[in-house]
Amino acid sequence: MAKIVYGLSGEGSGHSSRSREMISHLISQGHTVKAASYDRGYRNLKDDFDVLEIVGLRMINKDNKIARYKTLTENLSLVPGGVESSNILKQKLFKDFQPDVVITDFEPMTAYLANYFKIPLITIDNQHRMRYMDFNYPLEMKADAILVENLIRAMIPRPCVSLITTFYLGEVKNDRSFLVPPILRKEIIQAKPVKKEHILVYVTQSFAGLSDELRTFKREKFFLYGFGREQSEDNLEFKPFSREGFLSDLESCKAVIATAGFTLMTESLYLGKPYLAFPVMGQFEQMLNGLMLNETEFGKSVKKLNRESISAFLYDLPEYEENLKKYERLGNTKIKAKLDELLVDNEKLLKEFHEKRQ
Repeated sequence: MAKIVYGLSGEGSGHSSRSREMISHLISQGHTVKAASYDRGYRNLKDDFDVLEIVGLRMINKDNKIARYKTLTENLSLVPGGVESSNILKQKLFKDFQPDVVITDFEPMTAYLANYFKIPLITIDNQHRMRYMDFNYPLEMKADAILVENLIRAMIPRPCVSLITTFYLGEVKNDRSFLVPPILRKEIIQAKPVKKEHILVYVTQSFAGLSDELRTFKREKFFLYGFGREQSEDNLEFKPFSREGFLSDLESCKAVIATAGFTLMTESLYLGKPYLAFPVMGQFEQMLNGLMLNETEFGKSVKKLNRESISAFLYDLPEYEENLKKYERLGNTKIKAKLDELLVDNEKLLKEFHEKRQ
């Protein structure tokens, strides 16, 4: 059995949700896993797994746009702590533990140390779609696409194998990349979706004006999460976040309105819920998720969330519901099987993929 270092981004809750499922599976197969993360990743996993807290990057949003200056200044302030964190990580999880394999869900520090110590590196994430999968995008996004591809290459250098989670199937660019269905938490796989009359609305940071737009749809009932308050106003019900409450409302809603984050989008599609996405402007991955959502016709992605775009989405709900009947619901079986295959013989993994890395 392998000794595995598992690095995961602490940005948002999607990385920790996916990693929880993968780490649990690896441990059940007899592997020894030591994880490394920060922020939500660390907080969400520390009580259940062996997790080392490290320093990581953060994205700052305001009114559904990336606050670039604030993102830059806050990340620069983390540099001194990052150097110290890297030294601790190097000693505890690499020199002392001596892992056979490193797995990263878009966490760069563990990826760089895997290369430094010449240890096989496996990526498990949806970000590598933008590096190793062909996809369609408008010409005006070409510069951003090239920039993001190079950013991913800089953050996660030279993986041996990439397991790419995606609901959109493009062509892969090499024989070391494998497309697998999105990783789902067990609560989603075990859910029994029903269709009630409410629409679930979720924002991750402040988004001025959205509640005012929704209030004009008098015949609809909206359950709103992420607004920092708990109260009922007309057809709006503002709710405090709770894992159980949110899952219950997701399981029973008739549609979802939210940013174009990969985790919530793919969970919604798996449960058969049409999705109206408003990507965070300036965040290429969310814009790409929106483009792929439009191409699959499981919902709609819009640049501006207003009365007109919401009304059009509600009108087309029956069409999206019909399209979602064709959505493949394979759970996590495919990625678990591929990961087990890769970990059977670490020496074989090195020989087959080490010289092919780029």
